[in-house]
Amino acid sequence: MILTTINNIPGKQIRETLGLVRGNTIRAKHIGKDILAGFRNIVGGEIKEYTEALNEARDEAMKRMLKQAEELGADAIIGIRFTTSQIMSGAAELLVYGTAIKLGE
Repeated sequence: MILTTINNIPGKQIRETLGLVRGNTIRAKHIGKDILAGFRNIVGGEIKEYTEALNEARDEAMKRMLKQAEELGADAIIGIRFTTSQIMSGAAELLVYGTAIKLGE
């Protein structure tokens, strides 16, 4: 499956647009990781616990979007975008979406 943030695939023609595909996950803070992150915030530097949590959320959301595209028989997903939003204190949603397409010859 070809994945891209642009709205076309250079050298390929779009034969059919299958529609919007998306994947999301909602993650809450982990108290142990939150305490470690609080210490890192005091001394500065990357908050690795949150980086790891965000990477896991991104991977899960991508898997869900890919599954949806595969069910439609897509060859590619174009125009991929990520967004996040706070659901409640201590919990956030990560959403990924794009357009599933079939490629021509």
